[in-house]
Amino acid sequence: MKKIEDYMTSIPDYPKPGIIFRDITSVLENKDGLKLAIDEMNKLLDGVDFDLIAGAESRGFIFGAPLAYMHDKGFVPVRKKGKLPRETVEMSYDLEYGSATIEIHKDAIKPGDKVVLVDDLIATGGTIEAAAKLVEQLGGEVVKMIFLIELTDLKGRERLSKYDIASVICYEGE
Repeated sequence: MKKIEDYMTSIPDYPKPGIIFRDITSVLENKDGLKLAIDEMNKLLDGVDFDLIAGAESRGFIFGAPLAYMHDKGFVPVRKKGKLPRETVEMSYDLEYGSATIEIHKDAIKPGDKVVLVDDLIATGGTIEAAAKLVEQLGGEVVKMIFLIELTDLKGRERLSKYDIASVICYEGE
């Protein structure tokens, strides 16, 4: 039986020398790879009590929406600033070379909602930490964070140590 790694394409020296870019598009393009990725991420939700799944733009949508569907739960998009039409709450965070701002609709999460955060990758953890702060600002509780890939050397798990984190595959290096 194939593993996710068998569908993944690794691109050396992208976007800069010394980096190995883990390209999930080769997983998504293959029907068996896509199914396996979603099924494996779904296993990370075994025994988790939750009300909603929130996915970070944009690859968190790819995995989060089908997982929400499978569990008969709602899906909350966490978007870049200016992309959501209703009233929002926002959180800015630092990137390696600058900053970014994400938003959630103000009425998407109710006090007491148990939320699973989903993204394709955890590296430094900045984006998903900002998403967690938004959930908490709205009175929700982050009960789990799940990822297809974890880049262990970038220490996102350490940054997010107060949360329950799981990933399907881990890679050393950046």
